[in-house]
Amino acid sequence: MQRAERVAVDFPMPSRNFAATRRMLLIVLAVSIAFPLACLVGYGYFDYQRRIADSNDMIDRLARVAEEQAVKVLDLNQQMASRIVELLGNADDTQIRARESELHDRLRAIGGDFPQVSSVYLLGAQGDLLVSSLTYPAPPVSISQREDFMAAKALRPQPYFSLPMFGPLSKTNVFTTATGRSGADGQFLGVVSVALRSDYFARFYRELTDGDTSLVLGLYRQDGSLLVRYPSWPATAKPTAQSAFSAALRDKELFGHVRLNSTVDGVERLLAFRRVGDYPLYVVSAYATSSIADAWRRHFILIAALTAVPCIAIWLLVFHSLRRLAGERRAWERWQGEVAMRLSAEASSRQLQRMGALGNLVANVAHDFNNLLMVVAANIELARLKRYNNLEKEVLAMQRATATAEALTRRLLSVARKRPLKQEAVDLARWLPGAAPLIDAALGDTVEFALNVVDNVWPVLADPTDLEFAIMNLAVNARDAMPRGGRFVIRCQNNRLVGSDTLLPDGEYVLIACSDDGEGMSEAIAQRAFEPLFTTKLRGSGTGLGLAQVLSVCEQAGGTAKLDSVPGSGTTVRLYLPRYRESKAADVEIPGQPAQTPASVVLLVEDNEDVAAGVTAVLETFGCEVRHEPTADQALDVLSGGARFELVLSDIQMPGKLNGIDLAEKVRSAWPSQKIALMTGYADELERARRLGVAILAKPFNIDELHALVACEP
Repeated sequence: MQRAERVAVDFPMPSRNFAATRRMLLIVLAVSIAFPLACLVGYGYFDYQRRIADSNDMIDRLARVAEEQAVKVLDLNQQMASRIVELLGNADDTQIRARESELHDRLRAIGGDFPQVSSVYLLGAQGDLLVSSLTYPAPPVSISQREDFMAAKALRPQPYFSLPMFGPLSKTNVFTTATGRSGADGQFLGVVSVALRSDYFARFYRELTDGDTSLVLGLYRQDGSLLVRYPSWPATAKPTAQSAFSAALRDKELFGHVRLNSTVDGVERLLAFRRVGDYPLYVVSAYATSSIADAWRRHFILIAALTAVPCIAIWLLVFHSLRRLAGERRAWERWQGEVAMRLSAEASSRQLQRMGALGNLVANVAHDFNNLLMVVAANIELARLKRYNNLEKEVLAMQRATATAEALTRRLLSVARKRPLKQEAVDLARWLPGAAPLIDAALGDTVEFALNVVDNVWPVLADPTDLEFAIMNLAVNARDAMPRGGRFVIRCQNNRLVGSDTLLPDGEYVLIACSDDGEGMSEAIAQRAFEPLFTTKLRGSGTGLGLAQVLSVCEQAGGTAKLDSVPGSGTTVRLYLPRYRESKAADVEIPGQPAQTPASVVLLVEDNEDVAAGVTAVLETFGCEVRHEPTADQALDVLSGGARFELVLSDIQMPGKLNGIDLAEKVRSAWPSQKIALMTGYADELERARRLGVAILAKPFNIDELHALVACEP
């Protein structure tokens, strides 16, 4: 039996490469993920670097603006200090005290209209407060030990910028620019000090940064000391000068950029610094990198979200396509399976039609042939019973020809599956070694034969003659496939089939594998090897019935045959035969069959006159009286008329309304005790006949079988 997959191979199935399509969709999916991701990473990196560069440009611009503002303020301070120094000339402390009222008014006039100026005051050579623009008269205050007084005295006439302080008179945070005065002979005369409001610078810086606390503006001394900062440090902060910025100040760089972590709050910032003109001061502009990162992150998330929208649409489309592709693949496979099943069914139908046509042809030929053989066999038996009368040689030759014709008929009917089976339990462990000499002889001298039978091989139920003929057919085919010699091996073993591709139900089988190392077959030939009348041998050298008969033998025994062949490597034919389990039930008497008693009158129902004459003559030699009827219809009329017989012996295939099986059914129904037997060369309804429980003789049957049936004494 051929598998559906093999049948479907020759059909021009449309091509559909689902794996390539799925692979392409997965590539599209990977690209739709990797490419946007790479673009986003690249964009994010360059966008972050751009933002760093833009931030550096921004703080650099802010530093320039702060520098310009500081230069203007300090230049003005320098001018005010110069005017006051010129106003005082070489006056000492006594002279200045004498003019306190005048100088108080002049100081107020010089510095009172500028918002950045908190106060202007004069200090004597000993650090005593002589004149103040804020109060009159000046309170008795001495700052001889203060850092700005001593530094101004040492640096005169260069101005000195003090650290931030809280003004005792102005009551506000200030830092001072102190300029020392010298007399004509170089002696120290005192200090002119201008106090600048820290709040003035802080307000300017706040307006410049628009209140953005992530931006920092500050004014530093060259030694790194902070004068003004916006936003201001917490009260508990303790700045340290150990940083890259302080190092740049010590090196007196005019401007620059650094990136540093604050030693106060630990925040990383981008920082730009510029020197304020020729003064020992620097303005600083800084921007927190965390703010840059936050702005970059928000923008990047927005871009990623906008990018993800079409990407997600593409991913959903790809996943939908993959899902549809999987569904199409399942549908495609189901369709292929259905097509294969349909093609298999069509092939099986064509095979059945061919088998049916062949069977009808074979059956008709074999039926007539068997009738002729029955005539010959009957007359041969009569001649034997009459001691041949000098015809022994001719009669023996006729007997051999009859046996040959009987074997040919058996082959035809076996292929058509219309021959009555003579199945029996076969012990392969003994049977195969017994058949080995015949198989070896069929292979010839050039082919080596090997037989391998496992211990305790299970028995099978089969027709031993047909099984022997099937294996002989395989041996002859192997011999023809190995014209230059080779090796033919038969292996017999037990086999349990579970979910196999043989289309057999799961169970226990005996496997007979016949292998040769001959020329082998192509796949196309192997698919048709079991077809009846199909042969690759030269015209006149093969009938095309050999492998068909092998398959028929196996299937009639409840098994099957499979063929595997590789061109140039050989062929293996595997015969699967079900395990036979002997029934333990006791023999029972067939219902309606009386005990064997000698028959005196036999009703013979046979349409062929020659067959009827031969069988009648044989029965008469057994001492039986025979009545012959040509059809089952006439025989039923005889029985219905009241006639009774010890045995009704009927052919199956006959003209008329009834055949032999119909007659047997009616006899069983009307006269249950009537003994009946059937004869046939072939039968379409053999199972139906067996269900009736009647004896069946296969034409041409052995005369001893007939004698045992009638059990008559001559």
